[in-house]
Amino acid sequence: MINLERRELLKLGAVAGALALVGTRPLAAGAAPSRISLEALREMSPVQMAEASGPAMASWESVRSQAAEIRNPALRRQVTAILENPAPTLMKRIGASEKKSIHKELVAEKLLEGVSEQDFLPPVKDASKASQPFYAAPGSGYQSHHAYPGGLATHTDLNVRVSKALADGYLDVYGYGLDRDVVIASQLLHDLHKPWVFQWQANGESRTELKLAGTGEHHTLGVAESIARGLPADVIVAQACAHNHPRTPEDEVQVVGWLKAAAILNGIDPVQYGLLEKGGKTLPLPRRQEGFVCHLGDHDWVLTVPAAQWIIPVVQTIAQRDYGIKADDAAMFNRFRNYVFSQVSIMSLYETYAARGEAELTRVVHGQVQRA
Repeated sequence: MINLERRELLKLGAVAGALALVGTRPLAAGAAPSRISLEALREMSPVQMAEASGPAMASWESVRSQAAEIRNPALRRQVTAILENPAPTLMKRIGASEKKSIHKELVAEKLLEGVSEQDFLPPVKDASKASQPFYAAPGSGYQSHHAYPGGLATHTDLNVRVSKALADGYLDVYGYGLDRDVVIASQLLHDLHKPWVFQWQANGESRTELKLAGTGEHHTLGVAESIARGLPADVIVAQACAHNHPRTPEDEVQVVGWLKAAAILNGIDPVQYGLLEKGGKTLPLPRRQEGFVCHLGDHDWVLTVPAAQWIIPVVQTIAQRDYGIKADDAAMFNRFRNYVFSQVSIMSLYETYAARGEAELTRVVHGQVQRA
């Protein structure tokens, strides 16, 4: 009887949530109330594009609302502070000499390969201020998923929804009570340094990401930032699992490497902090499974990477054919695609293309940008 009541409550909650979202749902693809000219688009910054986007702003508000669901007040404040200002505060302790020694140690530990000391770490103007707002950053590299202003917000929004649904499912089916605060916090923070790593460039592309500890540098730097901000060890360990899970020794050694690299960046002992088991070979034992949920929740890319790679050339054809954007004018096309993708989202555009064809996709694009 208790299980039945919980199931019914979950169903009622889902219905209530859906009804509550009706009034705030972004406009459907092609339903924007006005279109922008190419001239105006050329002058827009990535931040302005994101702020003009219904989908991006809806996801940003959803992300903030999900942070508010964290029950532990101290953790809630920490997570919210990072989302509101994803500054690379870990750089406050890293001057030129520290950078040199950290680079040397990471290379010696085989956690950094093929990256010069000069190129090591993204550029920083002010370690107390984010390079850009969380809501304006892309969700990944420029030819990958959510590569548009506001992409990080939409990616994070979806991932947290998936993670919460998984946690609810394990509770409902197995009575397995994962720490919901850790599930939410780790997923909200899993890409916290994409605003720093993927800074927008003058040509409309985002900065090219380098590798750190065998994965995209945003991941290890994000884990390092959580250490610098003093987040609880269980949240940081779960966050570190976003890019892999510790199911096998081979898998676990990757997660251990990311935590070790993050600890080196902060000049701390990962065992003493509670990030690794004594001896530094595994995660703390017995292994908690919130990190597995964080990893599973971070699989939006499975759909969105191919969708991006398939839709970009089609939109480029439309840009050249209907807007006269020359094939060699990469900067103009980048601004064009950044605006269109930010206003509609790559996934919505691809769904239109896959389900209704190129003619309907073209109509949607025309609904966003005025033809000359």
